Amino acid sequence: MVVGDFPIEKDTIVIGAGPGGYVAAIRAAQLGQKVTVIEKGELGGVCLNVGCIPSKALINAAHKYADAKESGDIGIFAENVKVDFSKVQEWKAGVVKRLTSGVGTLLKGNKVEVVKGEAYFVDANTLRVINGDSAQTFTFKNVIIATGSRPIELPAFKFSKRVLDSTGALNLPEIPKKMVIIGGGYIGTELGSAYANFGTEIVIIEGADEILPGFEKQMSALVKKNLKKKGATIITKALAKGVEEKEDGVVVTYEADGKEERVEADYVLVTVGRRPNTDDIGLEQIGVEFVGKGLIKVDEQCRTNIPNIYAIGDIVPGPALAHKASYEGKVAAEAISGHPSAVDYLAIPAVCFSDPELATVGYTEEQAKAEGIEVTVGKFPFAANGRSLALNNSDGFLKLVTRKEDGLVIGGQIAGPGASDMIAEIGLAIEAGVTAEDIAMTIHAHPTLGEITMEAAEAALGSPIHILK
Repeated sequence: MVVGDFPIEKDTIVIGAGPGGYVAAIRAAQLGQKVTVIEKGELGGVCLNVGCIPSKALINAAHKYADAKESGDIGIFAENVKVDFSKVQEWKAGVVKRLTSGVGTLLKGNKVEVVKGEAYFVDANTLRVINGDSAQTFTFKNVIIATGSRPIELPAFKFSKRVLDSTGALNLPEIPKKMVIIGGGYIGTELGSAYANFGTEIVIIEGADEILPGFEKQMSALVKKNLKKKGATIITKALAKGVEEKEDGVVVTYEADGKEERVEADYVLVTVGRRPNTDDIGLEQIGVEFVGKGLIKVDEQCRTNIPNIYAIGDIVPGPALAHKASYEGKVAAEAISGHPSAVDYLAIPAVCFSDPELATVGYTEEQAKAEGIEVTVGKFPFAANGRSLALNNSDGFLKLVTRKEDGLVIGGQIAGPGASDMIAEIGLAIEAGVTAEDIAMTIHAHPTLGEITMEAAEAALGSPIHILK
C-alpha cells in the first residue's frame, strides 16, 4: 500500500457526493469555504445513478408503451407495439450520464475538489481515505457526512441474480413475465407499476394492512385499484419466509391468513426499506451519538454532538428523500459559515410515482386532528377538471387542509396525474403562510391541472364553483 507521508489540511470536507453531499459542497463553496468532496462511487450517489432518476426514466418509458397499446377508447389504435428493452436501458443510461456529468461540471465550476476513495475517521479532525492500494490522511476544520443508505437485505432473501434489490430491478436485461415484490412501500410500488405497464405479472407481498402505508388510505386505494386492473396480485398482512432459486426463476414462500403459500416467478424484488451507511467509517470510536438503527443524532443545524461534525440525508432521522438531503445539505453548509439556518420539515413533500401519482406535504387531516388542530378540508376531484378529462386521466382528488380559525394552509394531499408537480404550490403556501383565500383569489390558467388547487381552496372556503356544495 502506498501511504501519503503527511496529512493534507482541508477546510470543509463532505463525505459522499449524492443529492445531499454535492449540494452541501456547492453551497459551502458559494459561501467562501474551500471544499473537498470524498466519494467512493459515482458522483450523484444512489439517487442519480441507481435510484430516483433511472426509476423515473423507466416509469416514463413504461407509460409510453402502455399508452401506445391502450388508447382505443379515444380512437387511437396501434398494432404490434413492441419494446426493445435494451434500447430502453440504453436511453435510461443516457439520462443518468447527462445528469451525473452535470454534477461534475457544477462541482468543478464551484472549485470543489473531488477525491476518490472511502473515508474512515481517525479522530474528530482527521480522516483516512483509502482508494485501492493508496491511502491518504486529511485533517479538516469541519466535515459533513452524507453517506446515504443501501437496501436492507433479508437473511432469507440474499441478493443474487434472481433475488433483486432496487438497483438490480432497474438494470434487468429483459422484461420479466412475472415478478414477486416483497414490500409494498413507494419503491416496490413504483417499480411494480412500471413493470406492470410493460406487461409483467406482478405479485406484491406486504406485511402491513395496506400497500403504501405512508400515504392516506384513500390515496393508496386508487393505486391498488389500478395495479389490479393491470393484473397485479396484492397480498397484505403477509410474511415472506424464503426463496428457492432455480436456473430460470424463483419460488417464493410466504405466509398469509395462517397458511403457507408458494408462488413462482422469474425474479423476486426485495424492497423492505433502506439501511443508513454509518457503519464501518469509525463514527463510534470518535464518540458520535446515534438515535437507533444506525441514524446519527443531529440538532436543527444538522450538527452532531461533536461541534465540527455534521450529518445529513438518509443517515439522520426523517424520511429517506433526496430533496430532504439537499435541503439539509444547504442548512449544514450555511451553519458552518455562521448563518442562523435551521431545518423546518413541515413543508417537505413526499411523492410516489405510481399510477396515479401520489403526493403529500404538511399535515394530513388525521395528523392535524391528532395534534388538536381544528381544520377545514377542501376536496376537489380530478373528474371535475377539464384538463384532466382531456388527458383521459381523471382518477384522483386533491385535498387542501386549512386551519379552521384563520384558513391558513397547513397541508395537502394529491392523488392524480401531475401530483408530483402540483404539490409544489401547496408546499410554497405552507412555507409562505398563505391562506385558502389567497389561493382561491389567485387566477389559475384554464384549462390546467393547477386549477384543481384553486377549486379545492374554494371548497375549503365553502364556495365551490365546479362541484356542488
